[in-house]
Amino acid sequence: MCREIIEGLYQIKAKKPGSHAYLIKGKDLTILVDSGVHQHMAELEESLASAGVAIGDIDILINTHEHFDHIGANKFFQDSVMVAAHRSAAVKIVTGDEEVTMCRAHAQHVTGYKVHMWLNNVDLIDAGDFKLKILHTPGHTSGCLCIYEPRKHVLISGDTVFAKGTIASVYKSGSLGEYLNSLRRLATMKIQLLLPGHGIISDNAEEDITKAIENVETLMNERRNELPG
Repeated sequence: MCREIIEGLYQIKAKKPGSHAYLIKGKDLTILVDSGVHQHMAELEESLASAGVAIGDIDILINTHEHFDHIGANKFFQDSVMVAAHRSAAVKIVTGDEEVTMCRAHAQHVTGYKVHMWLNNVDLIDAGDFKLKILHTPGHTSGCLCIYEPRKHVLISGDTVFAKGTIASVYKSGSLGEYLNSLRRLATMKIQLLLPGHGIISDNAEEDITKAIENVETLMNERRNELPG
């Protein structure tokens, strides 16, 4: 299902075990955020078509991190669309680091992925009427990123933070300390609309991020208390 959230920005809701995808129809560039799992490619293509977009119309596919449910359908795009990911995610995607991507365990291709653009923190992608600021937000994994539109106050958060302050599990390559730091940086920004990789959209983004910080701090304290001595 594809629905327009604000003018030019669409959510394509996930079927499990995939992630939501987001379509940005900018004046100068058309950008897709995350591709989901390859088994749902037909539904993704149908949703794109309902927004008037074919695969060949997409200029950039951005992966919010390296997990299977966000990259599994990349192969349907990568020969005609520029694929981008944070450099810490890109190295795992292109080398087929199964320990982190978990592709084989979830019936996705393990190798053969391409990443053409290795992104860094505070890189800017200018789509014309959308200025997309790349924020490296490690924690869930080392390669997590969020995409921030500072004029529209919109955050596409991937698996970094969800509605109601829900946080993701910390997987191999992730870190609770980095997670806390990432959320604290997000808390300094004016964000009105939170578009996560799973679950519902939130218009209480700043409250959600504050709650997520509290949740990570609580989890860190619990983990410390479990340690001997």
